Amino acid sequence: MERPRSKNLGQLKTLVPYITPYTRYIALALLFLVLGAAATLSLPVAVRQMIDLGFSAENQDAISRYFGLMFIVAVAMALFTGLRYFWVSWLGQRVVADLRDAVYRKVMRMSPAFFETTRTGEVLSRINTDTTLVETVVGSTFSITLRSIFMLIGSVLMMIISSPKLAGLIGLVIPAIILPIVIAGRRVRKLSKAAQDRIADCSAMATETINAVQTVQAYAQGPRETDRFGQAVNSAFRTNVKRIGAETLMSIAVVIMVFGGIVLVLWKGASSVIAGSMTAGELSQFVLYAILAATTMGALTQVIGELQRAAGALERITELLNMQADIRDPATPAPLALPARGRIQLENVSFAYPSRPDRPVLQAVDLNIEPGHTVAVVGPSGAGKSTLFQLLLRFYDPIEGCITLDGTDIRQLRLDDLRQQMALVAQDVTIFSSDALENIRYGKPGSSRPQVEQAAIAAHAHEFIEDLSEAYDTYLGERGVRLSGGQAQRLSIARALLTDPPILLLDEATSSLDAESERLVQQALDEIMQDRTTLVIAHRLATVRKADRILVLDRGRIVAEGVHRDLVETNQLYRNLARLQFLD
Repeated sequence: MERPRSKNLGQLKTLVPYITPYTRYIALALLFLVLGAAATLSLPVAVRQMIDLGFSAENQDAISRYFGLMFIVAVAMALFTGLRYFWVSWLGQRVVADLRDAVYRKVMRMSPAFFETTRTGEVLSRINTDTTLVETVVGSTFSITLRSIFMLIGSVLMMIISSPKLAGLIGLVIPAIILPIVIAGRRVRKLSKAAQDRIADCSAMATETINAVQTVQAYAQGPRETDRFGQAVNSAFRTNVKRIGAETLMSIAVVIMVFGGIVLVLWKGASSVIAGSMTAGELSQFVLYAILAATTMGALTQVIGELQRAAGALERITELLNMQADIRDPATPAPLALPARGRIQLENVSFAYPSRPDRPVLQAVDLNIEPGHTVAVVGPSGAGKSTLFQLLLRFYDPIEGCITLDGTDIRQLRLDDLRQQMALVAQDVTIFSSDALENIRYGKPGSSRPQVEQAAIAAHAHEFIEDLSEAYDTYLGERGVRLSGGQAQRLSIARALLTDPPILLLDEATSSLDAESERLVQQALDEIMQDRTTLVIAHRLATVRKADRILVLDRGRIVAEGVHRDLVETNQLYRNLARLQFLD
C-alpha cells in the first residue's frame, strides 16, 4: 500500500477524539501533575532559606523546621507523582484499547478489494506495533512532556525572580539549544516512519510464511525464507540504528549547550556573590532552578523523538481509519422480507476485479433462479464460477448490470441482511482456533448445544466429533489442524445447516477427499440442499445430475444451460468437461 511521506507532530491531534471522552481522568492527572511540580519547585526556596540562615547553633530549631518541611514536601511530591503516573497510565491503556478496537472494526468492514493490495502483516503491524507507540505517548511521553513544560516554565519564572540578570544570560543560550532540536527533529521524524515501515515488512513476511509453513517446508525453502526474514530484520535494525543515532546526536548537542550555559551562569553568579550583590542562598536557589530547567529541557529533547515516532505511527493508523470500503451499506436500506424466498436474478452482469480492471471475468450474464431450485455451475478454471459467488455475497459490485434478491437490487440491502440469507460452504474450509461447538455455531452464536448437535448429525459430523478427546469441547487447533479434510468439510456443512439459510452457495470440495469422506460429505450436501435455493460449483457428476439446471460458463459468459443429458449431446465444452472432470 502506498503511503505519503511522514508529516509533523500535528498528526497527534488524531488522538483528540479518543482522549476527550475521558476528560475527568485527564483533569485528575493534570491536577496531580501540577501539585507534584509545585512541590518540586518549592524545594529550592527551602534550600535558599537554610543556606542564608546559616548552620549555627542558635538557628537549630529553625533549621529543624525547614528540614521537616522539606520531608513533608518530598512526601507530597512522591504521592502526587505516583497518582499522576497511575491516571496517565490508565488513560494510555484506555486510549490504545479504543484505538485498536477502531482499527480492527475498520479492517473488518473493508471489502475484499482492500485485501488484494494490503498484506495481512501490514494490517497487524498497525493494530499492534503502531498502537503500542501511541500507548507510550498517551501513557508516558505526553505526561512527561506536560510535566517538563510546566517545570520549565516554573523554573524559568523562579530564575527571573531569583536573579533577572543571570536569567537574561541564560536566555541568550536558549536559541543555541533549540536549533539542534529543530534540525535533528526533522531527520528523526523521517527515520521513525521508515523504521515503522521496515517493522511492518517483517511482520507481513512472518505472517505469510508461518501461515504457509507446511508449503515452505515441503519445498525445502525454510533456509531461503529464514534468510529473507533475516535480511528484513537487519534492514529494520539498520533503520532503527540510524534513528537512534540521530536522537543521540540531538541529545548530546543539547546537553552540551545546556550545561555549558550552566557553567557560564555559575561563573557569573559566583562573581556576584563575591561582589556582595547576591547572597549564597540566592545563587544556590537560582542554580537549583537552572538545573531543573536544564533537566526538563533534556527530557523534552528525548520525548520529542518519541513524539515524532508516534506521529509516524499515527499517520499510518489514520490512513487506515480514513479509508472507505468500496462495498458498504446504503444510506437508506431497502426492507427485505425475512426469511428471503430465495429468488435470484442477474441482469446483464459484467465484472472485472479492481486489481485487474482490463481483464473482465463475467460478461453480460443473465440468469434467473427460482426459489428452491438447484443450479450447478460448471466450466474450466478461470471461467468466473467463484466470482459469481463473490458477487452474490456482495464482496464486490458488478461493473454493469444488477443482481436482485426477491426482486430487490442487493445494493439496496444492508450487507448483514443480505449475507444472513446465504450460507457458503467453500472449497477451502475455514476452521477457527476454538472448539468444535463454537466452530459449528459461529454463524449463529446463540444456538443451544442440542441445536448444534442436531446440525452435526445432519451433516454426518456428530460421530467423529463424539470420538474426539473432549467431544464438542475439543480444541481443534489453529485452522483446524487436528481434523482431516473430510471432517473439516462436514463441520463446515454443519455450520451452514445451523444458520438454516434460504440460499446455499456450495463450492463442492470432494475432489481431494478419500472415497469414504467423499461419500459422507456428499450425503450431507444432499440433505442440506433440500428445499433451498442452491448454487453449486460442481466437481462431481452425481451433483450435476441432481441439479434442476446446469450452467456452462466459459470466459465469463454463459455459453449453454440445460440438464446433463441434453448438454452432453449439444455442447462440446460440457462434453469435454464431463469426460475429463465429472468423475464418480
